[in-house]
Amino acid sequence: MAETYYEATAKPLKKLSSLKGKKRTDVCVIGAGFTGLGAALALAERGYSVIVLEQNEVGSGASGRNGGQIHRGLRRDQMELEKRFGRSEAYLLWEIAQDSVKRLDKVLKKYKIDVERHDGHIFPDHRARYVADSHAYVDHLKNRYAYDLAEKLDREEVRALIKSDDYHGGWIDRGGGHLHPLKYARGLARAAVKNGAEIFEHTKALRIDNGKKAKVVTENGEVTADWVLVAGDALMHDLVPMADVRILPIASTIGVTKPLGKKMKKYLTSDMAVADSRFVVNYYKPMDDGRLFFGGGESYSNVHVDDPGSLVRKAMAQIFPDLKDVEFDYAWSGIVGITPTRFPLIRRLAPNVLMAAGYSGQGVSLAPFAGYIMAEAISGTFERFDCLARLPVPSFPGGTALRHPLMILAMLWYALRDRI
Repeated sequence: MAETYYEATAKPLKKLSSLKGKKRTDVCVIGAGFTGLGAALALAERGYSVIVLEQNEVGSGASGRNGGQIHRGLRRDQMELEKRFGRSEAYLLWEIAQDSVKRLDKVLKKYKIDVERHDGHIFPDHRARYVADSHAYVDHLKNRYAYDLAEKLDREEVRALIKSDDYHGGWIDRGGGHLHPLKYARGLARAAVKNGAEIFEHTKALRIDNGKKAKVVTENGEVTADWVLVAGDALMHDLVPMADVRILPIASTIGVTKPLGKKMKKYLTSDMAVADSRFVVNYYKPMDDGRLFFGGGESYSNVHVDDPGSLVRKAMAQIFPDLKDVEFDYAWSGIVGITPTRFPLIRRLAPNVLMAAGYSGQGVSLAPFAGYIMAEAISGTFERFDCLARLPVPSFPGGTALRHPLMILAMLWYALRDRI
């Protein structure tokens, strides 16, 4: 039996070999998740020769194991971005987020990738005191950004969509949505290969030798390239030391129920995705085959969780008490790359080495678009790359030794605050 629901329902890729021997290419991409595949496709479309190195399999990291939720924005909202960086910079970041969704939909249409795409994203507030701020944010998006896809929800409206007493109001972003992430990752891979890119699985990059022509050394070969793009997110394992101290791997747990059939309407009355106001977010959605997908639970592990179903069931019972004993056909965990500021880590590591990672749980549209932006930069247009590279991402206090225990303390505090 497949470990995840996604693996059980996504068409497999044709077998990809591992790298053996020496190769020469225009661009070497490290990582075959959303970022690396988005970059590979954009570069191949522009006529560059591209080699992608993946230490496991395409989409085997967070890209193929996540909630599939499409966000129109960064992890920090526009009001905070304006306060920190000013209106003009916040507007650039907003445009990047909007363009990421446009690029996603363009790729799906162009390459006929079926990802079970649905529109709409509900953000319910689990505390009544949060509702006024949510409604003010909807007004802000409309007045400042002319964004008319956001709608306020009062208590009755949110409970008509989510049959739970846990929520008191909130808002909907009808420009957001959700999809099947592994179908998307594999679709990106097929499109990249169709355009001439080469993908090698089970090929771990051991080091990058900088120079006018950069060299990526693997266990059984090496790739010499004009450019190297690093796209391994939380799974780079000492390849880029400056990233190791800025990205914390955290396990997120997910469960998928047996098909609920008509009973689904007892819990969710639309096909929109949900992400609630807790710091330790509960995120869930109905699947096309009638199952309930639910992600959440307070996991502080930086490796895969042994019994993810028990954590998810506990979180789900808070929202839907009569599902406390529901059976999961699938339960798994995925490793998410979290940064201290929750901003993505976009950097130029050397004149011809770029990196994009650390999307902090909001990478479904942004990660492949960060790959696209790196392709833009290689082609000579750095404006959007530089905008993202200006986002502050300091090291975790104590570096790699203390980043995890300190994050546990912080998450315990926020989890406690969620209950107050």
